[in-house]
Amino acid sequence: MNNKIKYQQIEKINARYSGLANDNCCLSCGQALNLAEPVEGEVCVDLGSGRGTDVIRMAQTVGVKGYAYGIDTSSGMLAKARNTARKMGIQNAEFLDSTFESLPLRDKCADLVISNCSINHASDKEAVWKQIYRILKGGGRFVVSDIYSTAPVPEQYRNDPEAVAECWAGAVTKEEYLNTLQLAGFSNIRILEESAPYDKGEIQVSSFTISGTRPGCCCG
Repeated sequence: MNNKIKYQQIEKINARYSGLANDNCCLSCGQALNLAEPVEGEVCVDLGSGRGTDVIRMAQTVGVKGYAYGIDTSSGMLAKARNTARKMGIQNAEFLDSTFESLPLRDKCADLVISNCSINHASDKEAVWKQIYRILKGGGRFVVSDIYSTAPVPEQYRNDPEAVAECWAGAVTKEEYLNTLQLAGFSNIRILEESAPYDKGEIQVSSFTISGTRPGCCCG
């Protein structure tokens, strides 16, 4: 994918989700946070943090000795999240404008990375998972809910606005998804939840929640 098409995709996603910043709709395909179980003192990261609900919950759970980061590219969502955190007096959370392929966080800084139905939007998923591996401490973990396809997504859907908005245009097969995790270096990869396949365009897709760890001691 060339840079022009990549930029156009980001702009489409930004426009759609900025417009939903004050909507009551649910934008998540899974319950990554509920399965992740952050604990006091941990540093947590949410990729595709949206309105910041999960980031604020993590900040409250990890307490003053911990910290929570939200990563998003939607200006509307980021503004909503920052405003909510400010009103609630949340001081151990920060919302950053960034793509997932180049996270503005230092190496081995995080105990937990979560994401709900966001990584499928990334054009370079291998780069995203390498970034997740980079920022996790040794023994750190991820819990990610996402969508995979039962067959390669036909090219005509890759940039289709409706397919992009429905979060399956960028889906890859389950085999490719799991292989990317293994190549990034993760261990203890597990599927925690998985839906039955459902029709989208000319293919079927499924949602699932997966977990894994960066090998090494918990001290990073």
